[in-house]
Amino acid sequence: QVQLVESGGGLVQPGGSLRLSCAASGSIFSINPMGWFRQGPGKTRELVAIITSGGGTNYADSVKDRFTISRDNAKNTVYLQMDSLKPEDTAVYYCHAVIRATSEGYENVYWGQGTQVTVSS
Repeated sequence: QVQLVESGGGLVQPGGSLRLSCAASGSIFSINPMGWFRQGPGKTRELVAIITSGGGTNYADSVKDRFTISRDNAKNTVYLQMDSLKPEDTAVYYCHAVIRATSEGYENVYWGQGTQVTVSS
């Protein structure tokens, strides 16, 4: 069974930085793409950033030039470096991955359990 385990959330002051990590484990042939979504208080879940196995990236306009997504394919891990954090970045951040368990298997979507990021002075 595939699991996504996140780490790195917490409380930070405005202008600060945090780095989130998400490691996928289990029966994995390929992961494409991996990414991060977030859900703020009273809001719907939204895309933050995604990255393909080839390194192509896409960001929400609200985080461009402040957040950087990267991945280590050998470790099946995706990272989100968050700089210049703002109070409006406060949310639960969810790791997202589209995983194929075998070369001939179907792709399935997996979610992490979520990690809280709070930006406040």
